[in-house]
Amino acid sequence: MTDPAPSTTATPEPPPAAPRAGLLIGVLVVSAFVMILNETILSVALRQLTGDLGVSTTTVQWLTSGFLLTMAVVIPTTGFLLERFTPRQVFLASLTLFSLGTLLSALAPGFAVLLAGRVVQACGTAVMIPLLMTSVMRLVPVERRGATMGTITIVIAVAPAIGPTIGGAVLASLGWRWMFWIVLPLALAALALGATWLRLDGETRSVPLDLPSVLLSALGFGGLLFGLTSFGESGGGEHLLPPWLPIVGGALALLVFGWRQTRLQRRDRALLDLRPFTYRSFVVALTLAGLLFMCLLGVAAILLPLYLQTVLRTGTFVSGLAVLPGGLVLGLLGRPVGALFDRYGARPLVIPGATAMAVSLWLFTALGPGSPLAAVIGIHVLLMAGLGLMMTPLMTESLGSLPDHLYSHGSAILATLQQVAGAFGTAVFVTVAALGSATTAPSPDADGLHSAFVVAGCVGVLAVITALFIRRRVGETEPEPVAA
Repeated sequence: MTDPAPSTTATPEPPPAAPRAGLLIGVLVVSAFVMILNETILSVALRQLTGDLGVSTTTVQWLTSGFLLTMAVVIPTTGFLLERFTPRQVFLASLTLFSLGTLLSALAPGFAVLLAGRVVQACGTAVMIPLLMTSVMRLVPVERRGATMGTITIVIAVAPAIGPTIGGAVLASLGWRWMFWIVLPLALAALALGATWLRLDGETRSVPLDLPSVLLSALGFGGLLFGLTSFGESGGGEHLLPPWLPIVGGALALLVFGWRQTRLQRRDRALLDLRPFTYRSFVVALTLAGLLFMCLLGVAAILLPLYLQTVLRTGTFVSGLAVLPGGLVLGLLGRPVGALFDRYGARPLVIPGATAMAVSLWLFTALGPGSPLAAVIGIHVLLMAGLGLMMTPLMTESLGSLPDHLYSHGSAILATLQQVAGAFGTAVFVTVAALGSATTAPSPDADGLHSAFVVAGCVGVLAVITALFIRRRVGETEPEPVAA
């Protein structure tokens, strides 16, 4: 028998008119941009914070790690939240938490309060991207979803990229507290705008919160990301807690979590419904998206800056400028690639994108100490162009293959994957670079980075093979699978 449609406690409204839907999506996009920008804006201030707050470098790193860990713990619960509460309620709660955390961080007298503010910020940020993706799937007609998802791609790709640039400018002229004072009025304006214009109500389900699932999710995703981040920070070096321990513990917790969700979802009571994994197109697109985010964060954000600064001996300013063209290409491709997806589907875009990604990753293996900077920039632009051809189609394809009542859980799964795949890619590539280095210096040398690029090239080949399984048809929802 097929899964029944979920029971509801509220009568759904008809889809809003196109101008109103565009306004609602616009409010969500602006809010998400402000929140994701904050995710990386503090990265350039960590060194100064060690002196201002009187803490060690390892301790101050938790302002970033704690933010990411909180995201990993909260995102899996967003599937439940988006089913239990209306989009308006979730939006207002998200922006309120983010604004409160921003104010707390700006006023923080010491490290503990600043960390608490970052955690509160992360609780609000974690909900926004799944809310945005779910709203697009429910508000935008099938024939225009790709172009709208392209806007989300711009948010996801550009905001983290320009965060450190903006943070550096603010830090140089005003000080680290102004990073929060500048963001706060933007967040409050988005909150006021949403409270005024975001009147979308939807289906809700009166489902009790399963506390054991929340605990297992926190232990599983939190432990996994903590362990992977620990590996990535120093290539698997010495830690107070061996990185493999939280990874193993997290993996075991996730196994129990998955088993419990499969039992609860038979009664539509799962914290994170795993039925999206019964849809072939969702699984293929999700797998390819995972490989994409491994390379986006592990190679473009970690290995390439390391190569520029340790092998080519460029300064931080020059290395930042070197990756700017590629970041702009990735962001600018969002809308046009989305429009092409609406017309031709995912396959004609994803296969060339995966091929460009694989070619660029193998070209990175040919770089050495004498490579010209222009060649590095060109290869990086090719990599970003390939990722740009893939990102929007994969997000739209994965969610578009699901029925309406699974959009929120599919969005939560996709957003969780971004966090875990990025941490996994960073851990793998940095560990390989450290093991392949001829020296024991803190930063990997040219030989170690070459080894890491070779592994990345293999990931690229795997992405090309996976891309061949993307479905040919477009705009169709797969038939409901037979219940397990």
